[in-house]
Amino acid sequence: MRLTVESVSTVNREMGTRSVVKLRVEPFVRFTLNQGHTVNNRVWINFKELRARLKFEAVLRHYKVSINRKGNQHTGVCPLPNHEGSGTAPSFSANLERGIFQCFSCGAKGNVLEFAALMEGADVKDGDALRKVAVSLKERFFPNEPVSRKGPQAAAKSALPQAPAVITNPPLDFELKGLEANHPSLSDRGFTPETVSHFGLGFCSRGLLKGWLVIPLHDPEARLVGYAGAVVDDGGIAEENPRYRFPEKRERNGKVIEFRRDLLLYNAHRIEKPADAVIVTDDFPSVWWLHQHGFRNVVATMDDGCSGEQARLIVSLVAPGGRVWLLPQGGEAGGRFAP
Repeated sequence: MRLTVESVSTVNREMGTRSVVKLRVEPFVRFTLNQGHTVNNRVWINFKELRARLKFEAVLRHYKVSINRKGNQHTGVCPLPNHEGSGTAPSFSANLERGIFQCFSCGAKGNVLEFAALMEGADVKDGDALRKVAVSLKERFFPNEPVSRKGPQAAAKSALPQAPAVITNPPLDFELKGLEANHPSLSDRGFTPETVSHFGLGFCSRGLLKGWLVIPLHDPEARLVGYAGAVVDDGGIAEENPRYRFPEKRERNGKVIEFRRDLLLYNAHRIEKPADAVIVTDDFPSVWWLHQHGFRNVVATMDDGCSGEQARLIVSLVAPGGRVWLLPQGGEAGGRFAP
């Protein structure tokens, strides 16, 4: 499925001026490569090393070239299939030790790998074609060597001490207790007790989130994976004191626990799939306000952008032919959020 822009409009409601973008969910055809042409699992080829190891004389014999050797030099009729010029004059010369060749008639020249590519009718300037020829030569002349699918950087990394395993957005094994659901930071903004209870909101008076409004965060399977903190007084927002605070990276039992909001959609676990329409916003209060006013299928990206994984999650919530409404904040942040 893919999202297609259907319309753009502007509304001015309790949440302020917002640009509303209406999207349509449509089928999307994914093109895949034919078997044998891989992208992420390619056989590693070191061209320089392969050229150094190949015996030019053996390669010439492989292509049925009769060797006329004098010292380290071979001369003869040009064997290249695209040769232009005399077909009988000995215009072709190859230095068998250095692994280079030149035809003084058609002008072709290069190294042993490029010679093989020309014999196969490949374009030496085409990296994929040249690589295919290199793989073929390696399999023919060094058939018993193990095939590596990693580059030298990966091999070097394997020799280094292994870093701790990183676990992203794992479920928490605890819940925050004693949150103040009736705190003025919520009631003074007009949020009802039902809305506060529905989203599990509350003011925290102890621990790491002391002094913050606490927001439980869940993954698509409804598992609690973290808590966000929201400032109580908007007047205190500054670069060193942002509006929202998210879980920081931490180590536990020899593993690194990492929270990534770009892999989640706030409130997505409460959406009954497939929905005919879903509203997507970028901040928490918009979700609460819309829910309180009867719009239940609302999610937030928790940022002024939308990641690829979040887009995939949005599409997964909506039925084919359904609608996605983008309702970002006004101003520069909203401009970055909307397409």
